[in-house]
Amino acid sequence: MIIMRTAICAVAAVSLASTATKADGLINTKRLSATLAGALVKGAVDACEQKHYHVGAVVLDYSGVQQAALRGDDASAQNVLNAFDKAYTAVTFGLDTAELVERSKTGAVSSAFAKVPHLLLNAGGVVIKAGEDVIGAIGVSGAPGGDNDVVCAKTAIENIKDRMR
Repeated sequence: MIIMRTAICAVAAVSLASTATKADGLINTKRLSATLAGALVKGAVDACEQKHYHVGAVVLDYSGVQQAALRGDDASAQNVLNAFDKAYTAVTFGLDTAELVERSKTGAVSSAFAKVPHLLLNAGGVVIKAGEDVIGAIGVSGAPGGDNDVVCAKTAIENIKDRMR
């Protein structure tokens, strides 16, 4: 009887504890600060500018919300729009868009590309990770070829990597 009562009390305590945890509705997430997101888009635009590429860059958080955007000197307005779409695609799939492009060459493309706005199958969207967790993405557009956009994005990420703590 005492064992049964103890077991019932233990189950009730665990149940109440889990209910209280769910009831508060709070989750812990990681995302770049505004300062770091700004440094990231500036770093990507600067890296491309050194190669005389005129690009736009956009950083999104893990849920696809824009944190920072920058249109480089002489970049076209659509470069920023395309950069957003590249970043959105990367964060949606949790993969760099260059990898998605490669996968599309040998297999079927997700039907989401035909239905979901802002998905763009073009290299230049790179996920931002804290450890193994995707915390956002950067999109770069305007260099001659998506592979050059990727280089600028990865250069910018490498330059801020030590500040992502």
